[in-house]
Amino acid sequence: MSKKKILLKVIILGDSGVGKTSLMNQFVNHKYSSVYKATIGADFLTKDLVVDNHEVTMQIWDTAGNERFQSLGVAFYRGADCCALCYDVNDPKTFESLNNWREEFLVQASPKNQDQFPFVVLGNKVDTYEGSPDAIKKKAEQWCSEHFNIPFFETSAKNATNVDAAFQSIAQAAIAQKGTDTDIYVMNQVNIDQPAPQAQKSDCPC
Repeated sequence: MSKKKILLKVIILGDSGVGKTSLMNQFVNHKYSSVYKATIGADFLTKDLVVDNHEVTMQIWDTAGNERFQSLGVAFYRGADCCALCYDVNDPKTFESLNNWREEFLVQASPKNQDQFPFVVLGNKVDTYEGSPDAIKKKAEQWCSEHFNIPFFETSAKNATNVDAAFQSIAQAAIAQKGTDTDIYVMNQVNIDQPAPQAQKSDCPC
């Protein structure tokens, strides 16, 4: 029997070094590396999961935070079902960049309803908090509230803090964005144990 699986495309945006690749690897592979290596252009990983009784394949795109690769955005943003905006909780400048990333995504991706397109904000590296942690957190919560109540999570790719919860929220938002089942793009899963159909015999002598 074939089953229908929902395909979700998720984009992770944010300045270089905020931990986008680490978050993706922690969620998909449950691995973390302290060695920083900048993403060139874009890369993606996939993960199968069940969200609200839906079988889902999440395709997560990790994009370069370097300005010289931002012109490639339109090729990767189109067709996205949700966008995760990521910043470093210890670097206020990366938080201040979120609005620019959000606006660029909306321009490049051109979703039908920009006001309702789902975003999720991730404040990463909470395991390395420095100074007063509440200051930037309050700003982030206020910013999310002012932008159509965007879900907000403080995460740690190193310790896996809130990583699964954040991506579950991303998947739920993406499914809701797709709308009814008739609007959802699905992939057919074929059961390889199912016997092949028998060829019909023909009475034709040719």
